[in-house]
Amino acid sequence: QSAAFYRSSNRAIGLAATEQLHGKEMSFNNFTDADAAWRAAWDHNEPCVAIIKHANPCGVAIGENIADAYAKAHACDSISAFGGVVAANREISVEMATALSEIFTEVVIAPSYESGAIEILSKKPSIRILKASEYVRPELELRPVLGGLLIQSTDAIDASGDSFSNWKQVSGGEISDAIRADLEFAWRAIRSVKSNAILLAKDGASVGIGMGQVNRVDSAGLAVARAGDRVKNSVAASDAFFPFADGLQILIDAGVTAVVQPGGSVRDEAVIAAATKAGIAMFFTGVRHFSHA
Repeated sequence: QSAAFYRSSNRAIGLAATEQLHGKEMSFNNFTDADAAWRAAWDHNEPCVAIIKHANPCGVAIGENIADAYAKAHACDSISAFGGVVAANREISVEMATALSEIFTEVVIAPSYESGAIEILSKKPSIRILKASEYVRPELELRPVLGGLLIQSTDAIDASGDSFSNWKQVSGGEISDAIRADLEFAWRAIRSVKSNAILLAKDGASVGIGMGQVNRVDSAGLAVARAGDRVKNSVAASDAFFPFADGLQILIDAGVTAVVQPGGSVRDEAVIAAATKAGIAMFFTGVRHFSHA
């Protein structure tokens, strides 16, 4: 397939404003994954790294510094991270560059690079190193369909229901500050995951992601399987409501301690009853981040 990249406005922003510092020519898929990674990293205010494979995250994490965030993101699914696209919302340090250079990576994108970091990364001849301008969220998303063009406003973490203070707790007791922080992280992180999506998080990092499944039960099972032992005492985010209690029950049986989801199912009461019986805290946001494209 032939492909080209066209700038959408007179002022270069986003990927149109990136400077390629090293590596082979960017492909169509490189651009789509870089876009997904760049957006995912900037969904968070803390130092964050997102690792994307085929437009889906295989690891997202925040940390005390960018190297810490990368280590946690990579640990989520180190197998899938091979050949991925990595985005950081802070300057890439020499420490992160050293760790990143140990695995094959298609693209790395960041606002800047610490002195010496580019030299470390460029020892890999094929890696594409991009320096990006300040993140600017696009106002619209466009998708061509047969005979026309679909346009919608861009999904973002900016609704009232995206704030913990507006969540409704529907089961369980008081939660710790650590669990609250992980729930808030998981809710932000799941925006970038293709539906149906379940994301398990612990200590500011995804530990298991179930994405792109045609039912929520399979998404829950996939997230649990990928998390392995890390599922114990993790929290879960679901990008849309649980239509039945079965998907939630998979998370409960695996050892999840708290869940955040939009709510709004006609069977919410059955789902709440399952959470109450298990003694886990569950929160409704009233908004969803359903990624279908």
